[in-house]
Amino acid sequence: MTRINTLTRLQSRKNALGESRLAHEPMPQLEEGEITVRIDRFSITTNNVTYLTFGEAPIHYWSFFPAGDPDWAQMPVWGFAEVIDSAVPEISCGERFYGFFPIANALRLRPERLTERGFFDGMPHRLALTSAYNFYTRCSTDPAYSPELEDYQALLRPLFVTSWMLADYLEDNRFFGARQLVVSSASSKTAYGTAAWLDEHADIRQVALTSSGNLEFVNALGCYSQAHAYDQLESIANDQPTLYLDFSGDAALRTRIHQHFDHELVHDCLVGFTQTSEMIARNQPALAGPAPRFFFAPEQIRKRTADWGPASFNERFSAAQGGFIARLSDPKNDWMTVVEHTGIEAAQALISDLVAGKMDPRAGHIVRLAGNVD
Repeated sequence: MTRINTLTRLQSRKNALGESRLAHEPMPQLEEGEITVRIDRFSITTNNVTYLTFGEAPIHYWSFFPAGDPDWAQMPVWGFAEVIDSAVPEISCGERFYGFFPIANALRLRPERLTERGFFDGMPHRLALTSAYNFYTRCSTDPAYSPELEDYQALLRPLFVTSWMLADYLEDNRFFGARQLVVSSASSKTAYGTAAWLDEHADIRQVALTSSGNLEFVNALGCYSQAHAYDQLESIANDQPTLYLDFSGDAALRTRIHQHFDHELVHDCLVGFTQTSEMIARNQPALAGPAPRFFFAPEQIRKRTADWGPASFNERFSAAQGGFIARLSDPKNDWMTVVEHTGIEAAQALISDLVAGKMDPRAGHIVRLAGNVD
């Protein structure tokens, strides 16, 4: 197994997220009870930019992989890594895990609560952080894992769990009495993952809002009843109970939504941004109607794990995720095309483009780091 002598990390400037640097240091010595993994491949989406943007919000995304410098942060990503050194008898070199990683060539982890399914990282600085981000799934025992579909799993698994749990949350609450959903940033993978599930499993009208440049793509998805550019918002019917699914976090758009739908707006659901009510209130003028409420997927995961039991939850999620990945990986489906990049420097350019809003909704970006060792 190839050793890594130098730890290389990509760090982003906190007050200018499009700016990044490479930091190098000797690989820390492995201690008893720890493993070292070589990070192989991961996805980068606007979801990861959100992690950076709200790094000090309640989830504390900057704290998962500290940069060691108050002005810099490490962007968390979802992907796959291989064990290259182990001081844990139950984990062998060569084992593969899926989970939450920094953009780096390697990471030390301290496995705790180890089971056949995987483990939680017990590094001291992560103990107080949200546990959903601390679990590493053992690929060899994961029923949802497929080696030939790793790129799709890295891209869609972290997004689809939010999509699926959001759809479940809405159904669980009977859509708060709404008969139509209005969805902003409807071209985003998390948004259309939610819409696709509801299109097949619920009886509710879904109206998409997107940029004019993405309107053709959103119309072609087929999971929305209608699609409108943002400047066409006021043309949407406002004569029935409406629920707003906010994937954009745009305060000016939220104000227009509240003004247009007025008393017919029954719920304002903020998705994908780790803003608290206080943060929203501070950045948002007073709104008539329902106050924005943040949807946090791990809360619904905890609820459904208690309702259904862990085994049933995992079985249901694996089936739902498998169906979505099969749909998007079908060569006849043009919802998404995987675009592979090689090397940590490629991640720098990709992040800069995403922060600047240079996004093709059909592209799913994967970065491969294999070979970035010394």
